[in-house]
Amino acid sequence: MAGDLLNLVKEKGVVEAKKLLWIFAYLWVLLSLFALHKSIVLGEPSFYHQGFAIINAFVLAKIMFIAEEFHVAEELGDRPLIYPIAYRSAVFSMILIIFHVIEEVIVGLWKGKTLMDSIGANSFLEMLVLAVIMFVVLMPFFALREVARDIGGDKLYEHFFLRRTRSFPLQS
Repeated sequence: MAGDLLNLVKEKGVVEAKKLLWIFAYLWVLLSLFALHKSIVLGEPSFYHQGFAIINAFVLAKIMFIAEEFHVAEELGDRPLIYPIAYRSAVFSMILIIFHVIEEVIVGLWKGKTLMDSIGANSFLEMLVLAVIMFVVLMPFFALREVARDIGGDKLYEHFFLRRTRSFPLQS
């Protein structure tokens, strides 16, 4: 009995770790590309920016993972796909922006800036643009999540990463 419970807990842990890993991988790729762009624009080495991309991807992945575990923004799950995808992208982009602002304030305070200096005058426009970017880049993520929910995660994985067989002849 205890062995069965331990196996169940291990299986659940592996499933949850895979979910966290996929969220991290998606965010890491996006944030790494943003960091590379930033380093090119600023003419700085990208190692510093890439390090922050990894850390931010892990922190934001944990935030998204926890929000998903609390079933945030799942109210439209029975509607046509565009509604839950757009809604979840909007809600999660706002969650990530809030945590980004908190991070900026903490880093600013760490560097000895005041609260208002940490946020900055241009930060509102910057945060608005970042929110729109996050909304757009989260749409494919949640689209795949919704499709996986409908057809099954294993089936989606099979379609993306394994050889597909055709169940019907090609039309000529």
